[in-house]
Amino acid sequence: MSISSAADTDETNDAKDLPACQARVVAMVGNPNVGKTSLFNRLTNLLAKTSNFAGTTVDRRTGSADLDEGQTCTLVDLPGMYSLTASSPEEQVARSFITGESESPPEAVLVVVDATNLQRSLAVAREAIQCGRPTLVAVNMVELARKSGTTVDLEVLQNKLGCPVVGVSARTGEGVTELKAQLRDLLQPRKLVVLGAEAAAGSVDCDACGTCPFADGHRWASTLASESTGSRFVASEEWTDRVDKLTTHRFLGPIVFAAVMIAAFASVFYLAAYPMDWLDASFGWLIETVGGLLPAGDFNSLVTDGILAGIGGVVIFLPQICILFFMLAILEDSGYLSRAVVVIDQWMRRVGLPGQAFVPLLAAHACAIPAIMSTKVISNRRDRLAAIMVIPLMTCSARLPVYTMVAALLFPSSPWLAALLFASAYALGMLAAFVVAWMLKRSILPGEAAPLILDLPPYRTPSLSNAIRHAYERGWMFLRDAGTVILVISIVIWVLSTYPRLSDETFTEQIQTAGLSAETLDDAELENRRSLAAQEYAVIGRMGKFVQPVFEPLGFDWKISVGVMTSFAAREVVVSTLSILYGLGPEPEDESSLHDRLLSATDASGNPVFTTATCVSLLVFFVLAMQCLPTQAVTKKETGSWGWAIFQFGYMTVLAYVAALIAYQAVSRIT
Repeated sequence: MSISSAADTDETNDAKDLPACQARVVAMVGNPNVGKTSLFNRLTNLLAKTSNFAGTTVDRRTGSADLDEGQTCTLVDLPGMYSLTASSPEEQVARSFITGESESPPEAVLVVVDATNLQRSLAVAREAIQCGRPTLVAVNMVELARKSGTTVDLEVLQNKLGCPVVGVSARTGEGVTELKAQLRDLLQPRKLVVLGAEAAAGSVDCDACGTCPFADGHRWASTLASESTGSRFVASEEWTDRVDKLTTHRFLGPIVFAAVMIAAFASVFYLAAYPMDWLDASFGWLIETVGGLLPAGDFNSLVTDGILAGIGGVVIFLPQICILFFMLAILEDSGYLSRAVVVIDQWMRRVGLPGQAFVPLLAAHACAIPAIMSTKVISNRRDRLAAIMVIPLMTCSARLPVYTMVAALLFPSSPWLAALLFASAYALGMLAAFVVAWMLKRSILPGEAAPLILDLPPYRTPSLSNAIRHAYERGWMFLRDAGTVILVISIVIWVLSTYPRLSDETFTEQIQTAGLSAETLDDAELENRRSLAAQEYAVIGRMGKFVQPVFEPLGFDWKISVGVMTSFAAREVVVSTLSILYGLGPEPEDESSLHDRLLSATDASGNPVFTTATCVSLLVFFVLAMQCLPTQAVTKKETGSWGWAIFQFGYMTVLAYVAALIAYQAVSRIT
């Protein structure tokens, strides 16, 4: 092992390279699943900001870390990666950031490796050291290594790597104080810059293997891992293997996956019941209070029936969104979600989707836009196009309010049945994606997808703080992104629902045409008829009546048809639209929620609007339809053609309509 140095480097060269505003920046590097982000969260006390590297769609998280003794530094959590020299955007961005090719380089690099699997995670440490920045290696999960009977000789690692090495546990906080001390020392101006690990800076390729440029690095990591670790027993690995035989089994694996997801969804409904009731009551009180303070008239109706009712109809589902992402974070942190990847990959490759597409497909459950952007990691254009075409079929967070609304209408008092419906909606989206991918493979995108190579992390106790942080970020993202759209559309819907005004003369003519008389109707029925007639007379009523024949075979009345049209701007807007359309007009004596109003809604003949068949049809339509115009813009950008974006919109709309039609007709005959 040789360690190179730059003796002629000026003593304060590193510090001078950075502008004052970016001084004391430390880049965090490591493989996926080594606990890098958990350590980042502990050092920054969960106070971090997420942004993109300039000119890219690659995320980076930055936060300020208190190193004690009055010193601080800025940590930059780089994306998890297996190499700094591969061709993916994440790895290219990480390398250019560390070396200073794209912006001022960090003052130091903190490499996080896994104590339970040094052989896998040391290779990227070698490459980080060779980038020429002062480097500190944090051996994470030392407590798990001890439990498994593995001992790590930190002194051997330090001597071989030629840089400081600290054993830590991001989960328990063990070794964090020493890590901070080492960071303080590392950030001091120094004369020597360690390049280390057998090669000069940037030279990692080798000619020893004609097929893999990274073979030398992995052989080196394997040798160093064997020299610096020892194991008394392997009971933990045997236990992991036994569990994996169940969770990744060809037939039992999907059953376990379905059971886990249904249990997770059931917990979402159970845990979210109380905060949802509180939010519902709070918005009801707010609407009543604000309505009492404002003078009667259009402005009062705009604020209460338009803005507050529209926003409240969506915000009420925030607890379920946060709890769902909390559960998904727990599953990912525990190591199970990677096993689910293996289970699903068995089916993905058969239908023509590459294994690399699973991460974008998983990310699409949050939002399709960053998921489509993340397909840059797929090098083959055919595989990348196939993934982009089916990503919007995954259930994103914008669909969750619709799923929740339908589940509450069908199973208001049965969380387990509601959870089963929720899971079925997710499964339908995944099944549709696989079917479409198979059809693309057999038609316009022929070819076989590349196999998946995945490193399964060990099972571990998930971090509650990380899961809470993830849920908070996703919930805030939902409110931030959806809130503006919902506010604007709620105002537009209110205006279209209110104007032009229905005159008394026109209403009297409508009553007489129907063979009725105002004198024969009681006040409540007269007001209800006036409210419905006013909505139908307004612009939105005329629009709904115009498009209703298109959606009538799906069981949608004109109000639901309007909701479908407005939802093409943003899926979740359908909830606020229905909240406005079914909330305008005289309030009942007791404050009723959107759920109660929808259950009691009737058509002109007095029949319920939201029958079982209509609810199922609405759910199927929203699972499969492309109702997000920003996603179309991203598809055009990533494919380089509006043709693919139009094709994506067209096939998803037709698929949603046909599937909803079949669902409505089938359920209507059963019920």
